[in-house]
Amino acid sequence: MRVTVTGATGLIGTGLIARLKARGDEVTVLSRDPARARETLGAGWEVVRWDPDAGPAPREALDGRDGVVHLAGEPVAQRWTKASKERIRRSRELGTRHLLAGIRAAEPKPGALVSSSAVGYYGPHGDEELTEATPPGSDFLAEVCVAWERRPTRRSSSACGWSRFARASCSTARAARSRRCSALPAQRRQPGGRRRAAMSWIHADDVVGILIAALDDDRWTGAVNATAPAPVTNQAFSKALGQGPRASAFAPVPALAIRARSTGRWPRSSPRAAGGPQHAGARVRLPPRLLEALRSAVGK
Repeated sequence: MRVTVTGATGLIGTGLIARLKARGDEVTVLSRDPARARETLGAGWEVVRWDPDAGPAPREALDGRDGVVHLAGEPVAQRWTKASKERIRRSRELGTRHLLAGIRAAEPKPGALVSSSAVGYYGPHGDEELTEATPPGSDFLAEVCVAWERRPTRRSSSACGWSRFARASCSTARAARSRRCSALPAQRRQPGGRRRAAMSWIHADDVVGILIAALDDDRWTGAVNATAPAPVTNQAFSKALGQGPRASAFAPVPALAIRARSTGRWPRSSPRAAGGPQHAGARVRLPPRLLEALRSAVGK
């Protein structure tokens, strides 16, 4: 396959392009800073400059592609201020609009657009199970996800054959690595909220597997929850982090403290999205045990 990827230097992007290349696919990377991307990714990658805020994606990077994977976006894991929230929203709405403009200009047009999204689409919930048919929430993250998914869906008939979305949950690789990085906000190092609040999770490698399955199988349409089969409680996640590699004492942080520190960044509880894609052809590992997934995430 010939695949173009945005956000290729991120946690999921680096794993995705490595696996695509390993199986013999031709990968084109779109980056606002090609020199930095080549430094991060190493030699042997086709990197084309594109600033998602400035204008349409370059046609030469999209002509005749079998698929496009859109992962680029302003990081959500930061203090939420008025300015940062606008960057988060703008990067997903404007960036996707400009990507679709490039896709519409391509000839032949790409066969599929696979885009990342998030379980934040559902907004805060209790312990009930949420499926892809569950209506969206109404908080900031939900509104961003709705706008993010709506634009490709509305434009898919004129842009490419199919639009697919992976609503990813908390990545064990990101959680495990952030524990050892003091520069990251405290709320990324310490799971927050109520002890018994349910939270979805997934191994980063399995997000990659779901993205590839969505690229390969034309039966995939619409959104899919990219989560492990069994959600855990906030308390159980904290305990697993504490038992994992290079463990240190961990305890859940009260939701009120997190909201005060983060300018409302985290909801009171995270969505308990139904685990495992229901679509055919998803060849992913989906580790059944959180501790095993955390150890795998840091190579232990």
